[in-house]
Amino acid sequence: MMASTFLAHFNLNLPSLQYTPFHTFLEVIRPTRRKPLLSSQFHINNKNSNFNAKLCSNRTVLTRVCGDGGGSGAIDASPQQKKVEEKGSSSSFNDSYVALFVRMLGLDNDPLDREQAIVALWQYSLGGKKCIDNIMQFQGCINLTVNLLQSESSSACEAAAGLLRSISSVNVYRDVVAESGAIEEITGLLCQPSLTPEVMEQSICILWNLSVDEKLRVKIANPDILPLLIKSLEDEDMRVKEAAGGVLANLTLTHSNHNIMVEAGVIPKLANFLKSAVEEESKVIRKEARNALVELSKNEYYRILVMEEGLVPVPLIGTAAYRSFTPSLHSWPRLPDGSNIERTSKGPSRFGASELLLGLNIDNKNAKLEEAKMNAIIGRSKQQFLARTGAIEVEDTKLSQSELSKNRQFTLLPWMDGVARLVLILELEDESAICRAAESIADASINEHLRNSFKEAGAVKNLIQLLDHNNNAIRFAAVGTLERLSISNVVCQTIEAEGVIASLINVLKNSEMSESMMEKALNLLARILDPNREMKSKFYGGPVNGFKKEFDAARGDDSSTGLSRKVDEMPNSKTNTRLDVLDFDVVARLVDLLKHPSPELQRKAASVLEFVAISDLSMDTIISANIESGLLAIFQQIDLNELETEQTQIRAIQVEEAGLAISAASRLLTKLLDFEQFRRTINSAHFTKLLRQILKSIIPLQHKDWVAACLVKLSSLFGPTPVLEFENPINMEVTLYEKIPRLIEQIRSSFSLEAQEAAVVELNGIISEGMVDATRSVASDGGIFPLVKLLDGGSERAVEAALSILYNLSMDNENHAAIIAAGAVPALRRIILSERSQWKRALRLLRNLPT
Repeated sequence: MMASTFLAHFNLNLPSLQYTPFHTFLEVIRPTRRKPLLSSQFHINNKNSNFNAKLCSNRTVLTRVCGDGGGSGAIDASPQQKKVEEKGSSSSFNDSYVALFVRMLGLDNDPLDREQAIVALWQYSLGGKKCIDNIMQFQGCINLTVNLLQSESSSACEAAAGLLRSISSVNVYRDVVAESGAIEEITGLLCQPSLTPEVMEQSICILWNLSVDEKLRVKIANPDILPLLIKSLEDEDMRVKEAAGGVLANLTLTHSNHNIMVEAGVIPKLANFLKSAVEEESKVIRKEARNALVELSKNEYYRILVMEEGLVPVPLIGTAAYRSFTPSLHSWPRLPDGSNIERTSKGPSRFGASELLLGLNIDNKNAKLEEAKMNAIIGRSKQQFLARTGAIEVEDTKLSQSELSKNRQFTLLPWMDGVARLVLILELEDESAICRAAESIADASINEHLRNSFKEAGAVKNLIQLLDHNNNAIRFAAVGTLERLSISNVVCQTIEAEGVIASLINVLKNSEMSESMMEKALNLLARILDPNREMKSKFYGGPVNGFKKEFDAARGDDSSTGLSRKVDEMPNSKTNTRLDVLDFDVVARLVDLLKHPSPELQRKAASVLEFVAISDLSMDTIISANIESGLLAIFQQIDLNELETEQTQIRAIQVEEAGLAISAASRLLTKLLDFEQFRRTINSAHFTKLLRQILKSIIPLQHKDWVAACLVKLSSLFGPTPVLEFENPINMEVTLYEKIPRLIEQIRSSFSLEAQEAAVVELNGIISEGMVDATRSVASDGGIFPLVKLLDGGSERAVEAALSILYNLSMDNENHAAIIAAGAVPALRRIILSERSQWKRALRLLRNLPT
């Protein structure tokens, strides 16, 4: 054959390979796992028979290095070419012979010859960019190589994929490879169940190289390839996993791919690599998985999905920032949350182990620490060890500390390590790092498990100390984080026990604090003082689901572990700080906030004052602070007459915020009316007039309930006043503007048949009483359509009540068009023809309509 006659006269010796870094991305190609099967027709002199000996003896590790910080992604193989030429200049494989092997790839050649030709070209391509350029000068070579991906021979298929992998590692040839249909062929190849790991690895590495190009990422990230790549993450061959992880990491660099990747389920698969034990062989896949998840975590919604898989975002602050960490080595050990451990041994340990091995010197009573406390100890020990040895963040980044602070980069750690490191950063001196750590804790507090983990790790005490920091950014981050942590009733108990109220009072008294800072401080204070939280602690602190045990642990009541710190044993300065809120200066400041132009601050200040107004003892202070002026400021904050016009310029969000503030103020006023001291000081007629106007305004219906309740209470306590008009009593206005709209909304939106029935029956009772304008209110509030809809889907009692209401509405000719448009006629005919119990009522209503 042609090969035997040609190669009999030449010595075949490929340039030897060596590891050479590229300028931007370095791709060290793995040769085949086995020696290519050379045909007997190939005759090579023995003295130069190092054709593939070294290439086939071992496999190098695939590595990717970004040299320009993630720029264009172009590959410059010239350094590798130069070194290969210097080392392999004695090779007898002349470049002119490449044409023969390319010609042997032709479809008319013997399959065995094609296989040996593709193997030879693949090995030759490993010589560097010059060798690849020599191959690419022959048109059609790429198409013939792609065709061999369909070969039945796994050796030929692997060599074809390997050659495409080498070619695609050069930037200028990526488009040629993609346009040749390689992506489609690889998709079909990966679908084959009997595909060998060698072929799979080389094929996925082609996608890895192609995915460096941004415009090709969208083509690769399709519903056909993504499931195959995700499935490859479970392959037994670690190098297949690494390649698949590399492709997915590159695909995440294009934000338009994130949605389809998340829907394909990439987050749980990649998160498993970061949560597993560290192994030498898995460093590459762990790095690629982290890179992919970090890119996805830049979206706040996907970041929550990542954290739900047990990973915590941790800011990268640079190794230099950790040098200020100085752990106490000779003090008696404590748990991370500050709990003391009883000292039972009389003398020190011989080797100082009692001071260094925290948590192990507990009285020997077969006691066991809770799992949360154990995890906190383990996580703290690991992170402190890394910080003290200078090994922390060494592998995460090589940027300087100033660049890290500017770029706000972060990494992902398993929750136990991530929680401990964030708490460790809070103890450093770098203000930027402290601020970022506090913000990260707030972002990570998405569930009860993580909030409790931060509490056990000692974050609460550190954050409260930061409230007195001289840096405003740190104070703001600290109070925001405590607010997020206080969502947990158990953590909120700990926050109060640590004496946060005193710091919050200092924040409130400082008039120079920003509005957002004041808002978060008020929200945290309101949550601490909320009596509902205490009720939950008392009535839901039983043994159900182990909640009592968890709550007792939060308080420090764990006798089995020898922990000695309890809430009731804390200093009076911490346990009695609630009395400080009753101080005149604090109450006066809260009243001033009621007059603030921000509805949000008004709402939160009203909530705090509501919790303060708990006894007659506090009334003197509240009245002295002129609470009446603060309430009037909220009720008069909006020109309600303008709100009633169609030309209102106030946006819906502003109306919603105003409604929330008015509802909170109405709730506060309702509570204050319980005290005789307060009732003697207010102008009830003025409050009644303002609340009546608010009730008729367009503020959202859900915010009118407390306005209506307050009006009813004012009417019952003070009776009719000259201001009130007798034809429009309070009860009638409450019915027209609050009760009827609320019942209609319940009929319209409730999914419960029982709730719908109760609402329509109550509404029918109001209409039957003959209240003036009641039917007009039902029609104007859009009650006709839900009532007609109830005729087909409601219970027997609900249908009867709906027919009665609609009959009363039909007495007004102006309602006929709306009743007919709602589809009442066919619904009534169905009731009549089926001779249901309500058919007579339906017939009377039908006769009233112009049909």
